[in-house]
Amino acid sequence: MVDIATRVYNHKWKIDPIVRSLIDTDFYKLLMCQSVFRNRPDTTVTFSLINRSKDIRLAEMIDEGELREQLDHVRSLSLKRGESTWMRGNTFYGKRQMFRSDFMEWFENLRLPAYQLEKRDGQYELTFEGSWPEVMLWEIPALSILMELRSRAVLGPMKKFELQVLYARAMTKLWEKVKQLQPLDGLKIADFGTRRRHSYLWQDWCVQAMVEGLGNKFTGTSNCHIAMKRDLEAVGTNAHELPMVYSALAQDDATLAAAPYDVLRDWHEEHSGNLRIILPDTYGTKGFLDRAPDWLAGWTGIRIDSGDPATGAEVAIDWWKARGEDPTKKLVIFSDGLDTDKIIELHNQFKGRVKTSFGWGTLLTNDFRGLTPDDALAPFSLVCKAISANGHPTVKLSDNPKKAMGPAEEVERYKRVFGVGEQEAMEVVV
Repeated sequence: MVDIATRVYNHKWKIDPIVRSLIDTDFYKLLMCQSVFRNRPDTTVTFSLINRSKDIRLAEMIDEGELREQLDHVRSLSLKRGESTWMRGNTFYGKRQMFRSDFMEWFENLRLPAYQLEKRDGQYELTFEGSWPEVMLWEIPALSILMELRSRAVLGPMKKFELQVLYARAMTKLWEKVKQLQPLDGLKIADFGTRRRHSYLWQDWCVQAMVEGLGNKFTGTSNCHIAMKRDLEAVGTNAHELPMVYSALAQDDATLAAAPYDVLRDWHEEHSGNLRIILPDTYGTKGFLDRAPDWLAGWTGIRIDSGDPATGAEVAIDWWKARGEDPTKKLVIFSDGLDTDKIIELHNQFKGRVKTSFGWGTLLTNDFRGLTPDDALAPFSLVCKAISANGHPTVKLSDNPKKAMGPAEEVERYKRVFGVGEQEAMEVVV
């Protein structure tokens, strides 16, 4: 097993680049990329880094030269032969050849496009613009780089034994969490922590701890590179990016109202089984489900990613019942800001009512809270989102207004079109 503290202390970045592969990314990004490649390849999209935690002044902590070096390294990466073989020949969600040959040929020749980087008000403005299938693959590497460079900035002044003690404490903290989860009968939980991980090596360690501590209760990791290396299931379906871009391309209010369902209609044609998971909260869960076509009720399940998770699950259960579906045969995936107490609470609350699964993200792979002076390694909320498509701004409403994004006038228009009323604001922890 890698001695992470020694590796950090003896750090040379060319030995430990932050992003090690084009598949050091979340599985859902590759699934979505194939869908975009097939359905909307000529769309021009701009992505931008957004730091919701304004008190974390990244441009004052992270050296611009170091940041550019890591970003340039990602641009030098191409798909390796073994990685291509894994994608082409592996079974994902019970299906072989999940990735089509035309997509794989394109991906094998891909180099990520250029980026734009500026400093403003103590923050980095990092943007990517280009064809949607290409620029969308910057999201996870960009987040991983900024998160790990912040970690390295805090760790840099520490001495060898300080680092050994820090990582020993972090390992103990995670192992105690794993032990809390061990008694949960029927638990299904996966690693969703790539985008805001402390570091690649730490995510890999966390995954190994979950494998040993939870056995078959641990269902896999969203990180494709770690899944390949550790012979685990790669897990993930789709994200808010798809409806945000489809909606931005809508010509009028009527096509805007239909856009989130057009996304899932395209997805329905490509995927079946456990890949048919609805993500309903982009423009408000209740309104989305109230207006949803009947065929969506036949999908396998739903992912709850904002707002109060128990409320979201109850809304889904009521919706399935109203559409003549048996909720006990449906899957609810919880994935927003989870930690052990909430996982245990939700598991017990919905046991026997629906099938439950948990995507454990930042507080699995980046929980160093309370381990450093001034809590300098506490996780923070950093996102990289599509902000425009073919020159039109994107909007996200969410079930938590603190996660909303987009120009104010467009946000109001979307609220009107999608019938979103008053929402309860909840603290965005990660």
